[in-house]
Amino acid sequence: MAITLKSASDIEKMRVAGRLAAEVLDMIGEHVRPGVSTEELDRICHDHIVNVQKAVPANVGYKGYTKTLCTSVNNVICHGIPSEAKVLREGDIVNIDVTVIKDGWHGDTSRMYFAGEPSVMARRLVEVTHEAMWRGIRAVRPGATLGDVGHAIQSYAEEQRFSVVREYCGHGIGQVYHDEPQVLHYGRPGTGVELKPGMTFTIEPMINEGSRYTRVLPDGWTVVTKDRKLSAQWEHMVAVTEGGVEVLTLGAGDSTRP
Repeated sequence: MAITLKSASDIEKMRVAGRLAAEVLDMIGEHVRPGVSTEELDRICHDHIVNVQKAVPANVGYKGYTKTLCTSVNNVICHGIPSEAKVLREGDIVNIDVTVIKDGWHGDTSRMYFAGEPSVMARRLVEVTHEAMWRGIRAVRPGATLGDVGHAIQSYAEEQRFSVVREYCGHGIGQVYHDEPQVLHYGRPGTGVELKPGMTFTIEPMINEGSRYTRVLPDGWTVVTKDRKLSAQWEHMVAVTEGGVEVLTLGAGDSTRP
């Protein structure tokens, strides 16, 4: 497994791409409301990336995918495909996942949003998932391992009586969209790849209200919870630094809540 270490100038380019991706999620927030279709959200983000940012939406054409966003609503774990038919309803929770390419470098991030007022359980799941991601991020430093990161996420999520999806994970990123290493959101401390300055990857836990088991719909993309209960996800792109970790996809005011 070859992991590419990024130079200071590489990471500066990733900062730019990461900032643009975060800006897309900052921009789309006010449009997420009951009555809007996920297709409309996709169109708004596509136009912003292409016309305002002068960047490239990485998902369009990736392995045959045709949309700019993944929009995963309620029991959809990841890779929900935007469509006119999918209209947000009061109380829905939705993950919006976007990747921007600027000057050949990727910026990848996702965030949870509420359409109207969510249920108490939905709000709690979203907030616990957010904290789980941050616990994983805080475990990143030179000399730590990916097992430390996964354990930080898993132990917190399970302590809160939720489950961690195991089939999908974070990934190395840079000029390559999905690169080594694979970043599991569960694990044992002290195991797995040792972290070194210059590594860049995403941390993007998917946490389920019920069981961790998943099912892929016939479209070949959309992943749902097997028990049809809610799922939430947050994602940041990070760089391992000499002193710890830098988050490359922080939004306005950090946008730490939906």
